[in-house]
Amino acid sequence: MRYKLRHLTAYDYAEPVDLASHMLHLSPRALPWQSVSGTRIICDPVPARTSEAVDHFGNRVTWIFIDEPHDHLRVTAEAEVEVAFPTAPPPEATPPWEEVVAQARAGGPQAWRATEFTFAGPMVATDQGAGAYVAQSFTPGRPILEALIEVNGRIKTDFAFRPLSTTITTSVARVLAQRAGVCQDFAHLMIAGLRTLGLPARYTSGYIRTYSAPGKPRRVGADVSHAWVGCWLGEAHGWLDFDPTNNLIVQEEHVVLGWGREFGDVSPLRGIILGGGEHDLTVSVDLEPLGD
Repeated sequence: MRYKLRHLTAYDYAEPVDLASHMLHLSPRALPWQSVSGTRIICDPVPARTSEAVDHFGNRVTWIFIDEPHDHLRVTAEAEVEVAFPTAPPPEATPPWEEVVAQARAGGPQAWRATEFTFAGPMVATDQGAGAYVAQSFTPGRPILEALIEVNGRIKTDFAFRPLSTTITTSVARVLAQRAGVCQDFAHLMIAGLRTLGLPARYTSGYIRTYSAPGKPRRVGADVSHAWVGCWLGEAHGWLDFDPTNNLIVQEEHVVLGWGREFGDVSPLRGIILGGGEHDLTVSVDLEPLGD
């Protein structure tokens, strides 16, 4: 599936910003199943300096530095992306989840990169409440993909998608208590529970296609940045992505920006400013299918 992507982030400041330095995760990641072309990032005002690199997790990063007073910032990212995610294996053909935990702990040739996604982080503590919630699906000896499909669906059923009920710093414990949140919260919840069991799980930032098929509900989380979960299924099957907000195994409706341990590793735009005062933030995303 091919898409034309446009992501606009707009800040309007109450007072002038004298200096600003920002880190952008706004360039879709090139992957064996995702090809990217025509990437460009347009900034207003024009930065005095711009640099690009690849971060620890292999994501494309752009840094901008603005050294003139400004009362607004507009960052527009554009790209064309073609996705063809790998097909999930039959659930019953995947190993017992305990075997995957053992492989991650052993740190073999295929496992050592996955192992860093088993540790707690500031936003994804190995919360015992999340562990107990997720563990209900991970009965002894159960194939890992069967368990993941079940917990992915349980989150969709048990938690309400409720914009403005949380912030980017809301804890997993709070989400569990209120049984509501947004895609970031559901991803953090699932990740925290999986890591409590010893399973490698990573936070993936990206986008989801918006459309209303006949008789089907509109996808939740559309027209904004989206988030979901990658889980390592062991040395034989590698990583597979799950969208607990929509109860999906990720396929051609998603576009990957990047991944990390949690939201903070792949925030689309973050930085430091001198001045500015109060500000208004507007985000607009268009993910247009090409060739339909």
